[in-house]
Amino acid sequence: MNEKEITILQLIQENPFLTQNELAEKTGLSRSAVAGYISALTREGKLLGRAYVLPQKREVICIGGANIDRKIQVEEKIKFGTSNPASTSQSCGGVARNIAENLGRLGMDSSLLTMVGADHSGNWIIDYTKLYADMKPTLVSEDFVTGTYTALLDVEGEMTVALADMSIYDSMTQDIIEKRWGHIASAELIILDTNFPADVLEQVIVRSRKENLQLCVTPVSSPKVKKLPNDLRGVTWLIANKDEAEALSEMRIYEEGDFFKAAEIIMKKGVERVVITRGDKGLIFFTKLGEAGVILPPPIEIEDVTGAGDSLVAGIMYSYLKGLNTENCCKIGIACSLLTLQSHETVNPLLNQKKLQDTFKKYFD
Repeated sequence: MNEKEITILQLIQENPFLTQNELAEKTGLSRSAVAGYISALTREGKLLGRAYVLPQKREVICIGGANIDRKIQVEEKIKFGTSNPASTSQSCGGVARNIAENLGRLGMDSSLLTMVGADHSGNWIIDYTKLYADMKPTLVSEDFVTGTYTALLDVEGEMTVALADMSIYDSMTQDIIEKRWGHIASAELIILDTNFPADVLEQVIVRSRKENLQLCVTPVSSPKVKKLPNDLRGVTWLIANKDEAEALSEMRIYEEGDFFKAAEIIMKKGVERVVITRGDKGLIFFTKLGEAGVILPPPIEIEDVTGAGDSLVAGIMYSYLKGLNTENCCKIGIACSLLTLQSHETVNPLLNQKKLQDTFKKYFD
């Protein structure tokens, strides 16, 4: 901000009800000049709207999906072409929403910018998630139903196939993001999944770069990762699984060295730090600072894999905002995912700072 913008912002902080004429008198500027500075402060996220409301500072804003997760787990080996005995559960889900809840449970001040329908499912998502994250940026649509994700799990809890009805996200527009940019720019870190249209993803990435905002991108799937622009300058972190990394780097990954080759290709697109997960073989990380490594997870009994990737992202970002180096961020991310893997819930209801610290010490100290 320049000197005039700083002065105007300080005056508004002291008295948010000052008119533009009063601000002009106090600063010695014309009213039109004051209006121009206020418009610039609003675009930059330093003010919210015409009422000169100062944005509430958030550590993290998560942008992307929030939907209903339905899990169907068979009791025996799946037999196709016939009925299979199974148990069904339902919970709030969505990549961005899951990450926001995980961070909220860890004591971080998070918010969520997503889209839900004006229906029972949408109300349930808002009422439940607001216990852990600020839902003010969320848009409720009268024209679309809340998204759903249905996963079929085998006896061991591994996903066999998943079905997603996410058409509501296609209606997200750049104009909606623009109107909520004050909420976005006031966060210390932005976490973006790839549920929204390509032009919206590019808008967030470009503005984050121009305004020097920290941004973590976490793809939802290998098809949706293709919506990302080729120019990823401005992306501080990109956390992807093997399939997503293959789609983004346009190369096949067969062995350990290939993971680092793919990460290097992704970094050449402009990303500062790349993490690629490898399922039960842990993850690799590679950064422009010269950090690189492999972290292997401990053997555990898995209850359910749903949401493990989201909790990994939450754990990494939680640690990053605490000032840890990349290796320890990734270790804490794995510790966070272990807690989810040992729970039947998409977000482990027992998750908190102490539980995460104890898990980290148990497996990595």
